[in-house]
Amino acid sequence: MNDASAELDLDGFDRAVLNGFQGGFPTVERPFEPAARALRERGIEVSENDLVERVRRLDEAGTLSRFGALIDAEAIGGTATLVAMHADEDEFDAVAEQVNAHREVAHNYEREHPHLNMWFVVSVANEDEVERVLADIADETGEQPYNLPKEHEFRVEAKFLLDGPISDGDLDLSGLGPDVEPSNRNSLTPDERDLVVELQGGLPITATPYRDVADALGADVEWVVATIKRFVLEGKVRRVGVVPNHYALGYTENGMTVWNVPDDLVAEVGPAIAELDFVTHCYQRPRHEGVWPYNFFAMTHGRSEDESQHRVEQVRERMTEFFDVDEDDWDTLFSTRILKKTGIRMAERAAANTDGATAER
Repeated sequence: MNDASAELDLDGFDRAVLNGFQGGFPTVERPFEPAARALRERGIEVSENDLVERVRRLDEAGTLSRFGALIDAEAIGGTATLVAMHADEDEFDAVAEQVNAHREVAHNYEREHPHLNMWFVVSVANEDEVERVLADIADETGEQPYNLPKEHEFRVEAKFLLDGPISDGDLDLSGLGPDVEPSNRNSLTPDERDLVVELQGGLPITATPYRDVADALGADVEWVVATIKRFVLEGKVRRVGVVPNHYALGYTENGMTVWNVPDDLVAEVGPAIAELDFVTHCYQRPRHEGVWPYNFFAMTHGRSEDESQHRVEQVRERMTEFFDVDEDDWDTLFSTRILKKTGIRMAERAAANTDGATAER
């Protein structure tokens, strides 16, 4: 298999960091010390300071999107939905500009499809706002947006592993840190909201990132560490670690495979497709009669066209274990252009889900 990331001149240490710490980073006051120790146990001689400097270098080079907590926006509050729409070729850029002008539109991609060629995500603090945003877009563009909300999530595990040390990505240090219990609350306290907002842009790349966050909030570091670890347990934070820029690693082929799975088989098919390690996102979504016949989405990424096609074929082969897949039962929509890519408006979504209580620090 061709590893396109070799062009980035990544050494073994870089690759160990990228493979080992895409999740499961320690939640202790000095997390780089046990992380460096875990690398030494894998035969990679590195100190705490060496690891801090290497993560900082990868971040400054653009190899990382950020270092920190990957927040589950849905668990924090509000909602996000996937929307598909058609735009005529000669008006495409103008329509994209109209769609992107809506602050609620977080991501927008052009994808290969004979009709639905514009795909965007609408993120709002209150679910009722989705209908308003889509109605405004329809009025402005003269095109019908098709709402495809997530009905069931089978997998969200966007890890991008490289050839080299720890290529299985199984270095998990998330168990380190204080013992915590879930809060059994869906809402956030004001202190937790402030922590979410502070975390959304990433952690400081220092030997004491959690203490730095605590200092910025005027909070105790023990509270910050315990709350982040509890957020992981509750699903508000999917994982803590390095977040690679997958384009920088050579994962440039972005294939959204879509399937018309018999409704009574979705519950079986979902986990089977989700266990394919190269599938990064896997959802059930609604069909739209006469326009969109597919109810199952599986996202794959590849470092070459051949690798991407091979992975799509592997998904198809797994599907055939459950039903006879005809050519009309599936499609692959590759992205051809990023039209907009901004962060989810986490502060507004968190604020809308904040109660009047004060957290204990």
